[in-house]
Amino acid sequence: MAVHSHLIPAPGQRGSAVVDLVRVRNGKIVEHWDVVQEVPETSANDNTMF
Repeated sequence: MAVHSHLIPAPGQRGSAVVDLVRVRNGKIVEHWDVVQEVPETSANDNTMF
């Protein structure tokens, strides 16, 4: 399972991109990984994070 979120801690802030990856076995979470990256002010290309 993967979840991609845009975490904004306060109004007006760019926030962070957060990805959580979870491996489930027999209905239980057996592994969890995450990565967090601040949303940049400008992008190197026309694709945004969101």
